[in-house]
Formats: sequence, C-alpha cells, structure tokens
Amino acid sequence: MPESRKKAAAGNAPVWLFTGPENGEKNAEMETLRRSAGQKTGGLEEYRFHAGDIKAGDLVSLLQNGSLFSAGKFVVVRDAEAFRLKEEITLLTDWIASVDGGGNGVYLVLLSDEISVDKRLENAVPKAHRKIFWEMFEDRKEQWLVSFFRKEGLSIDGDAVRFILEQVENNTEALRAACMPFALFYGKGTHITEAEAEHILSHNRSESPFTLFDALAKGDLENAVQIQRKLSLSRESAPPQTIAGLAYCFRRLADWHKTAEQAGGRADSGMLKRAGFTSTKAQNQYRMAAARWDAETVRQILAMLAAADEEARSTGDRLQNTAFEFLLYKIAKAGEKGSSAAQTEKSARSRITNARERRF
Repeated sequence: MPESRKKAAAGNAPVWLFTGPENGEKNAEMETLRRSAGQKTGGLEEYRFHAGDIKAGDLVSLLQNGSLFSAGKFVVVRDAEAFRLKEEITLLTDWIASVDGGGNGVYLVLLSDEISVDKRLENAVPKAHRKIFWEMFEDRKEQWLVSFFRKEGLSIDGDAVRFILEQVENNTEALRAACMPFALFYGKGTHITEAEAEHILSHNRSESPFTLFDALAKGDLENAVQIQRKLSLSRESAPPQTIAGLAYCFRRLADWHKTAEQAGGRADSGMLKRAGFTSTKAQNQYRMAAARWDAETVRQILAMLAAADEEARSTGDRLQNTAFEFLLYKIAKAGEKGSSAAQTEKSARSRITNARERRF
C-alpha cells in the first residue's frame, strides 16, 4: 500500500497508543476505553499480550479474524516498544491502514512504559489516539496522596507524605497499592503522621504485599501462602493490588542490584540511602532478598508477575488461590541453585496441594 494511503488511512483507525511511566493513569485510560468499546459493541472478547510473547503476524491474524462469540474484540499489547523489525512494523501498519474508519468492532491498544515506540508504528496510529502519560511532578504526587487519604476519610501531614513518596514508586498505581493498607487499618478521622507511615510501610501493622515479599525473601513459602490467603479475604486487596505491591518490591530489588553493581559489588549505607533504602530494616531486608534472587532472576520474576497481572485483570480481578499459590511457589523456588524451570513447574502443584492437606 502506498505510503500516502497509509497516512490517510490512519485517521480513524481503531488503534490507540498509550506510552510513558505513569501506569496508574495509563491503565485507567485503557479501562475507560474498554468500557466504552463494550457499550458500543454490546460485548467484547478480550485479549492481552506482551509484545515479546506474540509474533506480529499472529497478532494481525487475531485482529483480522472475526469473533465467534462476541460483537467485537479488545486487544491489549504491552511493551509495544519491542516491535522493531521491519517485517513486524509493516504487518502492523498495513493492518492499521486497512481498518481506517472501521475494524468491525476490533480495538487494538498498544502500551509502553517508554516515552515512544518505533516511529513508523507510532506515526501509523491516529494522532488523536496517542497519549503520553508522564511521571507526575512532585507537587502533583503530593496532591494525589492528600486527595487519596481525604477520600478514605483520613488526613495526612506533610512529613508523612514525603516519607511515602521516598518509599514508593512514582506512579499512581504503585502509590495506590502502597497506601490502601492505611485505609484498611486506620479508622476514618485518623491523622496519619510520619510514624504511622513508617509503621505501615515497614510491614509492622498487618499483612500486605510487603509482608508477602518479606516471607518470600526469607524462603518461608508456607507463611507466604497464609499471607496471600488473608489478603484474598480482604475486599480492598484484590489480586491486581497484591501483584502490584509485589512487583514494586521486586523492582526495588532490581534497583538494589543496580546500585550494588555500580559500587563494584557492594554498596555502602550512604549509597543505599541515596538509592531510597533509607532505613536499616529496609537495607537488611533487601540485602537478604538480593542473596536469594540475582538480577537476572529478578527480571524473570517481574515477567511472571506481569503475566499474572494480565490474567487477573482479564478475568475481572479473579485469580484462583491455587493459581496464586503456584505463582508464589515459582517465585520462592526461582532463586534456588539447581532448580530448573521444568522441575519447578512439575513439583509446584503437588507441593502446594500437600501443604494444603497438612493444614486442613
């Protein structure tokens, strides 16, 4: 298809490109689009992939084939920056050009934590359908936190706000996952000070994704499973929130490995504090976790968590306990020397089943 035709065809194509590091607002925008698409079509089949896990040709085939059971399809592809090869880009841009103004109820959403993707692909997406979700400025993050606590019937002082922002990843998805325990454990009308903030974020109050990470870091799978079950009983701790909290902890562990690498293998306390590991307790915890999971294993675990997040969201936030426990087992075993992925997969289910039978 001529290049001029491709540019013209992109004007009304049902394709969206959401990029940038602010995952909370990005996911909210995607969910708004999904609901709107569902209302227009009367029902959608939903598909979610990571670009590294699906070939461009297979993706286009999925987009082109009609839906058997619904009026349309809603297809989400994360890590869209991974589409780089000329053949991949050509397949995708040709499909985008072919569905100008139509698409037969098919919607494609491309997501990336990067600021941009391949320019050929980016330019094929209608300009009105592209949006960059930038990391929030410091004052806006503070406003978001104050507003979050106010909506939950709590107030918070400036020192507590700054402490939370030092500890938590700078996007609203991570902030929401970290702050939800405050709403769960403190009554309405409570004023949150820095002491309360440190109390919650250092895992001392009750179970949370952070205590779950701590149990895994200690190699205590049975306790980790019990923590997950307690969280699953809480309406405020849906699987995506628990997964988001775990993912945050493992991203922090990745930061620890980077800091240690920059320091030639061993970072001093000053370097760790500058990297955000401000308390002795946090430094001890992540030192223990780093000894269990090396940098490459952390990358693999983050991929597992991303896949679990997609599954939880695609099933309406429902992730069966057995599936979640299986995930925890794989994470716990991932750092053990001599434990291959195949061995882990083979023994995980029987180990968890046996543990359940011993307890009940």
